[in-house]
Amino acid sequence: MDNIEEVNMTSANMSNKDTAGESGDVVRDGSNFNQDNKDDEALEMKQINKKGDDDSSIEQYLQTDPKTGLTTEEAEIRLNQFGRNEITETKPNMFLKFISYFRGPIAYLIELACIVAGIVKDWVDFGIILALLIVNACIGFIEEARAESALEALKQTLALKTKAWRDGKLVELDSAELVPGDIITLRIGNIIPADAKLLGIGVAGSESSEYLMVDQSALTGESLPVHRNKGDIVYSSSIVKQGQMLAIVVKTGQDTYIGRAATLMNMAVDQAVKFRNTSSGNILVILQHILVLTVAAIPVGLPTVLSVTMAVGAKQLAAKKVIIRRLAAIEELASVSILCSDKTGTLTLNELSTDESWLTPSYTESDLFLYAYLCSEPGTDDAIELAVRDAAEKKLDILKNLENEHEIPGFKIKTFVPFNPSKKLSQVTVINLETQEEIQIAKGAPQVIIHLAGGDHQADLAVADLASRGLRALGVAKTKPVNPSTTADSQQLQWELVGFLSLLDPPRPDSKETLKKCKELGITVKMVTGDQLIIAKEVAHRLGMGRAILDTNHLVDPTKSDDEITEHCVKADGFAQVVPEHKYKVVELLQKKGYLGDGVNDAPALKRADVGIAVQGCTDAARSASDIVLLAPGLSTIIDGMMTSRAIFQRMRSYSLYRITSTVHFLLFFFCIILAMDWSLPAVLLIMIALLNDAATLAISVDNAQISESPDKWRIGQLITLSLIMGMLLTMFSFAHYFIFLHVIKVTPGQLYTVMYLHISSAPHFVIFSTRLSGHFWEVLPSPIFVASILGTQIFAMILSGFGLLTEAIGWIMSIVILLISLLIFVFLDFVKVIVYRYWTFELIAKLCPSSAKREKLAARRERSLLMKRIAGNVEKMRKVLLMIKVIRAFRQAVSERQAINERER
Repeated sequence: MDNIEEVNMTSANMSNKDTAGESGDVVRDGSNFNQDNKDDEALEMKQINKKGDDDSSIEQYLQTDPKTGLTTEEAEIRLNQFGRNEITETKPNMFLKFISYFRGPIAYLIELACIVAGIVKDWVDFGIILALLIVNACIGFIEEARAESALEALKQTLALKTKAWRDGKLVELDSAELVPGDIITLRIGNIIPADAKLLGIGVAGSESSEYLMVDQSALTGESLPVHRNKGDIVYSSSIVKQGQMLAIVVKTGQDTYIGRAATLMNMAVDQAVKFRNTSSGNILVILQHILVLTVAAIPVGLPTVLSVTMAVGAKQLAAKKVIIRRLAAIEELASVSILCSDKTGTLTLNELSTDESWLTPSYTESDLFLYAYLCSEPGTDDAIELAVRDAAEKKLDILKNLENEHEIPGFKIKTFVPFNPSKKLSQVTVINLETQEEIQIAKGAPQVIIHLAGGDHQADLAVADLASRGLRALGVAKTKPVNPSTTADSQQLQWELVGFLSLLDPPRPDSKETLKKCKELGITVKMVTGDQLIIAKEVAHRLGMGRAILDTNHLVDPTKSDDEITEHCVKADGFAQVVPEHKYKVVELLQKKGYLGDGVNDAPALKRADVGIAVQGCTDAARSASDIVLLAPGLSTIIDGMMTSRAIFQRMRSYSLYRITSTVHFLLFFFCIILAMDWSLPAVLLIMIALLNDAATLAISVDNAQISESPDKWRIGQLITLSLIMGMLLTMFSFAHYFIFLHVIKVTPGQLYTVMYLHISSAPHFVIFSTRLSGHFWEVLPSPIFVASILGTQIFAMILSGFGLLTEAIGWIMSIVILLISLLIFVFLDFVKVIVYRYWTFELIAKLCPSSAKREKLAARRERSLLMKRIAGNVEKMRKVLLMIKVIRAFRQAVSERQAINERER
């Protein structure tokens, strides 16, 4: 701990030194550092904002002992003085936000219709249109406010955590609770929670000669990570890409680099010829007809319905431990066809336990666990490190009941280099306090450790044997002791293999069933792991997956083209011995092939994926880069998420099909009847139909949707075609309705308005009971709330018609008959819809709209279909052969047993 006093002195004298000077003794490995950036950091330290007494300076808060950190009392005082470590958001003015619902193309059209009604002195229409406009704005405002509050609550569950030394213990805190002077740990994958100064020591208190690689592209726009050494400032919201080090918090909240930028951003300022020469040809009357028809045809409630549907879906997913960070991800999750999943902690329990060890002749098991413990990182949540330290503490007496995690009896840790995913090992330099000899220890992937120790055929066989039993090998090697007085350059380090720890990580109990469910949902799961190929195949076998697992050589083979590599990725069941760069490439290649899929639990791959899903226990960077975060362990939660997202997708598709159908019907009918018969409904009835029906369909967000057995996607051609067919049929029924009541039943002109209002309100609206399913409407019954909302609007319309509240009354009997006719129309259209779905195939599309691309795709599909049939035929033949072999063996066994019985009887 010699370096701790040095750190305290450095912190105390911080105001008298610039940052560049403090870190000048650190070896930079030839890296090119920007001097301007260094000057900025020095200026940052000299100009740190202070809060409290004017006589106080921030430097007094930076003299924390890295060995113990702040006390709880000190942290509480500083939290009250400096405030929480968070950037306050400027809340929008609620009145101005409400006014914003009166802006936009749809709102402008309604307002224009209202103005025209006022100009022509149609005060009844003016009042009703204005009231409905206000009601629609209120619905949108209230529902969006509810959606935002729900999402805000969900965001709180994703608050960043950080590890800090408090009261001599390494504890996990909400990042918002950090204060200047806190000692925090920064390691690979962490999002830096506040502006902090690197101390140049590891978590265990040992000196660290390693630098951090920090991605600060979000702040500076630099595309590549930058080196940061002891004494350098690292900024809040940057991401640690490599390395591990303690740091002392120097600025929090609004005073951080990104906090000041956000403050500046918040300060910015936020924007017909037939009627010519007749009274009907008055420009104002014509304009009123056009505007009212346009308003009635436009889906006024579309944005509200879709936003409410997704907001309600986000709450449903949150109840199942699936947190949505981006609402559009709900729709995209329903379309996922390939799931790239990590193995450790996702498909397996990530609860590692040590098993039988393999040792070289010169060492004992105690030596192996001691060296592995010395080369392990304290305070981390990594499952391997936890398993190693736990096993060593149980097996070795000197490690039991340690009072201080920084100190190991008989040894002093000089430098520690944490695990590097690229090198696949961690290293530590240790001094034996009894002999004063210095050794280096390396712990990591077995093939890397074997290579470091010069290669060993017996070791290779041992690793293969462990892997064949589903055990993960963890190699440990050490150097021969050297005298610390001699320089490293003057001695040739000689590494020797100590042995292998074997770690068992059993599959999760629910993983096999989850993979089976994925297959039923049409989702292909590909396992992507950094483990050895043989272990990956063994785990895949236990989980019931295919064993076509590829190693990294297939992904970086220079002799293969990108198309060949992509084809391998498509056909493979998984990938082994990969690093984050390889995972990113797998996702990228699958995307280029046209597959929509999820990213694995690494930030780059998650960012690249169509839908990035971060599992429980992921790094801060992975969680930040993801679209969806799973709060429950394993993959079983994602099945709930996918089924819920498909239900949400079906609701949105149902509403879209209904709304396009009703719009086609509305425009066709009124366009034709105005031209042919010079007839139209009063403006107030048209607006009433549009707004009340859209308001009722808000309940679609809680409907019982049919869950698709395959990934969903928007089939625009099918959607538009079906909408046109159903819209035109509805138009025909409306014309029949008009002529029958006008010429057969002979209602009065006033009653005709009422009759057609009730018909046009109910007939298209009942169709939503059909559009909600691809099969017949009775296959999945709608939810009671959905039924009540739809029937409620039509009962209201029937009351208006029966009592004649807006137009001439038609009586209860005629009103009920019209609703029954609308129900029969809906049933007829439901059968039409099922027939369209049944015969709507890609072959039909290719025939109706032929093109070279469609023909090629159709030929490829037919070829693949024939191939699958041949494979199925061969499998069936093989099954019959195996069955015959079993029968023959059983027959032979029976004959042998009979012969044995006969022999005994003789």
